[in-house]
Amino acid sequence: MEEAEPAVRRAFVALYGHQRGREATAEAFSFAWEHWPKVRTMTNPRGYLFRVGQTRTRPRRRPTALVERPQSGDSLVEPGLGPALARLSDRQRVAVVLVHGFGWTMREVADLQGIKVTTVQTHLDRGLERLRHEMEEADHG
Repeated sequence: MEEAEPAVRRAFVALYGHQRGREATAEAFSFAWEHWPKVRTMTNPRGYLFRVGQTRTRPRRRPTALVERPQSGDSLVEPGLGPALARLSDRQRVAVVLVHGFGWTMREVADLQGIKVTTVQTHLDRGLERLRHEMEEADHG
């Protein structure tokens, strides 16, 4: 569980935002603790716990606070990136954040979500295209 927690937490933060992502992680690992004999023998416990957290945590709205806004005027991240990420589909956002934000491979994202690598590539390509378009509009708008 100790090994899987950081990866599952990052995936949930990418999916739901900071607060709800941490709540989903807690739900998933609470379940893992209760069902440890079953979970420890699985070939893909991270993917299983990701699905458990998704079923036990139903968001009512789009993710918030994917990128924290600094109190000062200094920002390491383009201010429009967080809202643009929040407007992506769930799978696009997870693919973009995990691959480009956390350096995951597409295989790791596919295993986590229980989908094909080609599907991750599609979500990644579409998500990046949408982000580029929205960020260009913001620059010209």
